[in-house]
Amino acid sequence: MEVTNILNGALILQLPAFADNRGTFVKTFHDTSFQEMGIHFTLKESYFSLSHKDVIRGMHFQLPPHHHSKIVFCPQGAIMDVIVDLRKGSPTFGRCYAQELSATNNLAYYIPEGFAHGFRTLTDNAITYYLVSSEYSQPHDTGIRYDSVGYDWQVTHPVISPRDLSFSPLSDFDSPFLF
Repeated sequence: MEVTNILNGALILQLPAFADNRGTFVKTFHDTSFQEMGIHFTLKESYFSLSHKDVIRGMHFQLPPHHHSKIVFCPQGAIMDVIVDLRKGSPTFGRCYAQELSATNNLAYYIPEGFAHGFRTLTDNAITYYLVSSEYSQPHDTGIRYDSVGYDWQVTHPVISPRDLSFSPLSDFDSPFLF
């Protein structure tokens, strides 16, 4: 498995994929390989979203003590996936990074604790799949406004939930995350 370090601990993973006349097989999780790369990840929950084109979901995270790391990939369609480092003291604090994840490139993010995460769907019926290291906790689930992170989402009329639009901007967020 190939890995690229992006924002101080956040990684892009090239998932092993195999194709033949039957179709494609992609290995999305392999604990031994992750351990060898320094990713110490315990899976507690898994879920996916199915979204139409130009949907923006994010920028989401859970507050301590229910914060989590994630492994995110797109097994159907394509998304532009965006992360922001929220860890005070991190050399990449407040910086965002965007990467296309798709069924054709077989890339995944490893997103450590203390990052906000969101994405824009580039195709209809895009599936975004999440492996998460903690269980969902509604009182700790929150986010920051998608349009406050310094990223150009390159969409004129995005489809965004009222909840995501209600989040405060990054500049008003007093981060509890430490590096």
